[in-house]
Amino acid sequence: MRIGDLAAATGASPRSLRYYEEQGLLSSERGPGGQRTYGAADVERVALIRSLLGAGLTTATIHDVLPCVADETIRTPWLAGRLRDELKRIEEQIADLKHTRDILADLVDRYDVGRA
Repeated sequence: MRIGDLAAATGASPRSLRYYEEQGLLSSERGPGGQRTYGAADVERVALIRSLLGAGLTTATIHDVLPCVADETIRTPWLAGRLRDELKRIEEQIADLKHTRDILADLVDRYDVGRA
């Protein structure tokens, strides 16, 4: 599939897909005229990249993680430590978001006098 097709299938912009390639997160074949072509598996790969970026991981960390996702036999203890740190950071963000949600819910309850 071409870059526009992959963009439509994943919700990522063509510019983002090119950026993922520049960062070594995604690869493509070159078709006639130098156009990028992608395989069906790249839809899932882009979804994973976007999820990891959305969670706050850097492209460098994602670059290190992706081979382990593709091949579950790869064992990298240093990566486990890095991911443990990322997991802790995400859990702290979740706790902060829950606290903020509780504050907002209290404010809504306090000021939404028209609803009971």
